[in-house]
Amino acid sequence: MCTQEGFQAQRSQLVGLLVSGSLEGFESILDWLLSWEVLSWEEYEGLSVLGQPLSHLARRLLDTVWNKGAWGCEQLIAAVREAQADCRGPEISCRWDPQSPHPARDLQSHRPAIVRRLYSHVEGVLDLAQERGFISRYECDEIRLPVFTSSQRARRLLDLATVKGNGLAAFLLRHVQELPVPLALPFGDAACKKYMSKLRTTISAQSRFLSTYDGTENLCLEEIYTENVLEIRTEVGVAGPPPTSPATLGLEELFSTRGHLNEDADTVLVVGEAGSGKSTLLQRVHLLWALGLHFQEFLFVFPFSCRQLQCVAKPLSVQTLLFEHCCWPDVGHQDVFQFLLDHPSRVLLTFDGFDEFRFRFTDRERHCSPTDPTPVPNLLFNLLQGNLLKNARKVLTSRPDAVSAFLRRYLRLELNLKGFSEEGIELYLRKRHREPGVADHLVRMLRATSALHGLCHLPVVTWMVSKCHQELLLHGGGGPKTTTDMYVLLLQHFLLRASPPDSGPRGLGPGLLRGRLPTLLHLGRLALWGLGQCCYVFSAGQLQAARVDADAVALGFLVRTQSAVPGSAACLEFLHITFQCFFAAFYLALSADVPPSSLRHLFRCQRPRGSLLATLLRTACVLRAGRREGGVAALLREAEPHNLQITAAFLAGLLSREHSGLLAEGRASAKALLRRRVWARWCLSHGLRKHFLSIPPAVPGEAKSMHAMPGFVWLIRSLYEMQEERLAREAVRGLKVGHLKLTFCGVGPAECAALAFVLRHLRRPVALQLDHNSVGDIGVEQLLPCLGVCKALYLRDNNISDLGVCKLVECALHCEQLQKLALFNNKLTDGCAQSVARLLACRRNFLALRLGNNHITASGAQVLADGLRANASLQFLGLVGNDIGSVGAQALALMLEKNVTLEELCLEENHLQDEGVCCLAKGLKRNSSLKVLKLSNNRVTYLGAEVLLQALERNDTILEVWLRGNTLSPEEIERLQQRDSRLLL
Repeated sequence: MCTQEGFQAQRSQLVGLLVSGSLEGFESILDWLLSWEVLSWEEYEGLSVLGQPLSHLARRLLDTVWNKGAWGCEQLIAAVREAQADCRGPEISCRWDPQSPHPARDLQSHRPAIVRRLYSHVEGVLDLAQERGFISRYECDEIRLPVFTSSQRARRLLDLATVKGNGLAAFLLRHVQELPVPLALPFGDAACKKYMSKLRTTISAQSRFLSTYDGTENLCLEEIYTENVLEIRTEVGVAGPPPTSPATLGLEELFSTRGHLNEDADTVLVVGEAGSGKSTLLQRVHLLWALGLHFQEFLFVFPFSCRQLQCVAKPLSVQTLLFEHCCWPDVGHQDVFQFLLDHPSRVLLTFDGFDEFRFRFTDRERHCSPTDPTPVPNLLFNLLQGNLLKNARKVLTSRPDAVSAFLRRYLRLELNLKGFSEEGIELYLRKRHREPGVADHLVRMLRATSALHGLCHLPVVTWMVSKCHQELLLHGGGGPKTTTDMYVLLLQHFLLRASPPDSGPRGLGPGLLRGRLPTLLHLGRLALWGLGQCCYVFSAGQLQAARVDADAVALGFLVRTQSAVPGSAACLEFLHITFQCFFAAFYLALSADVPPSSLRHLFRCQRPRGSLLATLLRTACVLRAGRREGGVAALLREAEPHNLQITAAFLAGLLSREHSGLLAEGRASAKALLRRRVWARWCLSHGLRKHFLSIPPAVPGEAKSMHAMPGFVWLIRSLYEMQEERLAREAVRGLKVGHLKLTFCGVGPAECAALAFVLRHLRRPVALQLDHNSVGDIGVEQLLPCLGVCKALYLRDNNISDLGVCKLVECALHCEQLQKLALFNNKLTDGCAQSVARLLACRRNFLALRLGNNHITASGAQVLADGLRANASLQFLGLVGNDIGSVGAQALALMLEKNVTLEELCLEENHLQDEGVCCLAKGLKRNSSLKVLKLSNNRVTYLGAEVLLQALERNDTILEVWLRGNTLSPEEIERLQQRDSRLLL
C-alpha cells in the first residue's frame, strides 16, 4: 500500500529513480501508465514534450500522479517495476483482437506489448503504412528523424494512429499481431546466467568511458557520444541511378532488415575512412547492450580488435578465442560453451579494424571444428563465412579500401559510416565544451573557416579542434586549411604541453622543435617501421629497438592499449592510425637516413627516364642514394596502400611552402628539402598524367568522359595538401575531357576543396558529376572556386539543404559556362525556390534543372514558375517526387502558356490528381515547345486522361505523355492507348 504522504516523502528518491535510466526507460513507464488509463491522452502529451530535461519531466509526472491520489501513486510504482522487468525480458506476453471494432483504444491498452513487438520492425511497418496511403512521406520522415530510437519511432507511430481517423490504427492492430515474437530467454542454466551477468559487467566497465585519443581524459560515453551519419551502402554497378537516397539508419538499426546483400550470411560490415568513428560506434553498441537498452536479442556479446588479434601467434579455437581473449566463465565453462554452440543466434561477435589485419581474406582453408585450434586468420575468416558459429551475428568495421569483392560475398549488410553531419559537429563541440561561451566561439570560428569546417566531418579532426581550441581561437580567421596544417597544430599543442612552463616562447619555434627533433624522429622511425610491418601495437622490445624512451612516450603521441591476452604486459600504440601515418611522413621529410629517391615507393612511381626532370632528379639525389634506399624502400613497398596514401598526403603537406620554415628549423638542409620536394612534385604529376593517359578515346559524337579511378581522389588530395598553384595548373594541363565523373567516390567537403583547388585551372569547361557522395552544404561552398569551369554540375544524393543551394546559386549567377544543374535526392524545400527562380530569370543560357525527390510543395512550384516565365532557354525541368499538388500544377500550367523553350517537364509522384492534370492540359493547348510530359503516379483517373486527350488534339508538338501507375483500369488503359499512341500507359 502506498499513501500520498509516503509517496511525497520519497519524492527525491523517486525523481532519482526516474532519471537514473535513459529517456527510453521513462517513456516505457509512460506506456504502462497510458495503457492502464492512469494518464489521459492530454497528460501523456504534456509529458512527452521533446527537448525537455528528463528531471523536469520526472517531477511533472510525480505531480500528475500525486494529484490522482493513493491509487495513482501505487500505479506509478507498479509501472516502474514493469518497465524494469521489460529491460530483462525480450517479450511481454499479450494478445489482442486484430479485428477489434475500437482499434485506437486497443492500441493504447496494449501499448507496452505493441511497442516491444514493433521495436525490431518499425522501419518495415512505416514503409508499408506509407505504401498503403495511411501516412504521408512527410509524416514518415518526421517519425524517422535520427534523434529517435526504434522504440521512440514505434511510439510516435502509435501516437499518430491515435489522432488519425483514416484506418491507420486498425492496420497497425492487425499487422503488428502478425510480426514475429522475440524469443524468450532459452535457458535456465545457472552457469549461463552467471556468465551473461559477468559479461555484461565486464563490457559495461570497458565501454562506459571513452578514452580520448591522447589517453589524458576519460569521458562518459553517454554524455559525449554523438551520432554519425550511417547509411546502407548503395550497390555500385547496377544499371541506372538508384530511385531514392540510401537509407539512413540509427545505431539501434544496425541489424536492419533492409538492404540485405545475402540473406544466408551473418556478417554486417561497417565501412568508413580513417577517423570516421568506427571504433567509437562499436563501443556504443557494446554499452547499449551491457546496459540492457538495445540489442537485447543477443544474450552474449564478444568484442575483439583485429589490431590485437594479429599479434596472437599461437593457433586458437573458437572456445579459446571467446573465453581467453574476451571473458572467462567463473563456473561451468563447458556448459556455457555448449550453450553458445546450441544457440548461436543469441551471440554477437564484433571485430574492429579489419583493415589493420595484415592477412587478406580467403576461403581456401575450411575449418568447421569449434574446439580444434587453427591460425588466427583462418579462424576469423571461417567465422565470417559461417563455417564456425553459423547464425551468430558478426559486425566488422573496416576502411573501404580493405574490403574485397570476395569478402562481400559473405556479407548480409554493408553500411557506410560517413562521419559527423554539420549538426553533429556542433553538437559534439557543445558536449565537449560546457564552459560558457567556448563552444559558441568555436562554432562561429568553424562557420567562418569553411576549409577547416569541411575537415571536421571526420570525428578525429573535430576532436583535434576541441583539443587545440585555444590555439585556433587565437588564430582567428587564419586557421588551418589542410589536414596537414591541423596535425602540425596538434604537434605544436603536444610539444608545448610537454615543455616546462618557463621554457621560453610559447610557439612552435626553432628551440621547441629542434630540442625535440631526435625524439620525434625516433617516433617517426617507429611509425614507418610499423606501417611496413603492418604493426600498430608495439611491445617494450620494439620501442627499445626504435630508441623510443620514456621521454618520447611522455609527449603523449603513444598511448597504452588494452592487451589482447588478459594478464600479459600492456603495449603501446599511436593515438590513431592517422597519427602513425603523420609521424612516418615526418620521418620521411626530415630524416637524413631517407634518400629522396625512395619517396617514389610512397607514391608507387617508377624511376623517371628520358626527360629534363629525370636528369635533375638523377643529379640531385639518385646517384647518391646507393644502398641507403633499401631499408626505407622495403618498408614502403610492404605497407598497406591505404596507409601509404594517408602518409603520402601528409608528406606532400609537410613539403609545402607553408611548412618549409618548420622543416628548416628542424635542421633539414635547404638542398635536401628541395630534393624531396622535387621528387614529390614529380610523383604527383606522374601519377595524374598516368591517370589521364588511361582515359579511353571518346565515342564518336560525344564528349570525352573520364570516370575517376580510386587513386585519383587521393592524388588530388595530395596536390591540395601541397598548396602549389603552379603544380595544380600543370597537373590538369593534360586533362582533355568534357565529362569528369566521380560518383560513389566518398567525396566529402575536404575532397571538394581539393577538387576546386585543382580543377579551377582547367582550360576548357567540364561537366562535373559528383552524384552519390557526401558533399553537403559545406562541400558545396568548397566547390564554388571551380564553378566557373563547370558547364554542368551533378550533385544527386549529397545531403544538400536550402542553405547550400542558395550559396551555389549566388555564385552560379556569375558563371556563364554553367548550363545544367542536378540536385535530385537532397534536402531541398520551398526555402530555396526564390534563389533558383532568380537563377532561371537571370541566366539566359541555362538548359536543364533537376530538383526531383526533394520536399518542394505548391508554394515552391509557384515561385519557380514565376522564374520560368522570364526564362527563354531552359529545356528540361525535373520535379519528380515532390509534392506540388494541383496548385503547383496550375502555376506551371500558366507558365507553359508563355514558355517557348521547355521541351521536357517531369512531374511524376506529385499528388497532382485530375485537378492538376486538367490545369496542365489547358497549358498544353497554348504551348508549342514541350515534347515530353511525365505524369506517372499522380492518382489520375480516366477523367483527367480524357482532358489530356482533348489537349493533345490541339497540340502536335508533344511526343510523349507518361501516365503509368495512375488510377486507371486495364480496360481504360486499352481504350486510351487506342485513341492516342502518345499516351504511355
